Amino acid sequence: MTYSQILRKLRALKNKRNIAGMARFGIRGKNILGIPKPLLDRMARIVGKDHELALKLWDSQIHEARILAALIDSPEKVTSSQMEKWVRGFDSWDVCDQVCGKLFDRTPFAVRKAREWSRREREYEKRAGFVLMATLAVHDEKMEDKVFLSFLPLLRRESWDERNFVKKSVNWALRQIGKRDRFLYRAAVAEAKRIGKLRTSSARWIAADAIREFVHCRIRN
Repeated sequence: MTYSQILRKLRALKNKRNIAGMARFGIRGKNILGIPKPLLDRMARIVGKDHELALKLWDSQIHEARILAALIDSPEKVTSSQMEKWVRGFDSWDVCDQVCGKLFDRTPFAVRKAREWSRREREYEKRAGFVLMATLAVHDEKMEDKVFLSFLPLLRRESWDERNFVKKSVNWALRQIGKRDRFLYRAAVAEAKRIGKLRTSSARWIAADAIREFVHCRIRN
């Protein structure tokens, strides 16, 4: 499928009822068409991997086209400057999570960007840093524990942030790191307890929710 064909297809699938439903889940970015994710997954399989097409789709500024761009791009062709351009364009949590969890966490820049972005001020840029930490913990089985240990102080550093999509991403990263293996489980539990002692409601929520999940999760050796 060509760029023009894809845009015509996406626009034909516009669903105003779904747009309203997405808004109830906090998805309120620009140029939303209300297309369900399974349809985008199906389209991505038909299109296949195409880096140049992904760049064009991102530049369209259409919400679903940007998600599709993440699904068809090739991680080995993604550059650091592309990541910086795209992260600045994040205007909703679902685009942030799809791009980071389907594409950016497969690049050689993922760890560095996770650390850098966790310091950012803009809500979705900061979220992107912690989403990378969470998805790396899930997807990169070869990454050494010391990398994830280095993330834990960054979670504590930013646990004061009361913004919903930031605190949830900090919590997500903490939980996924803790579920990676028994060594990181103990480290994450200890970190959660330290976070819980901080004097902000977001920190207390992050810690309590993580510890509650740790109690019931099964940890790999």
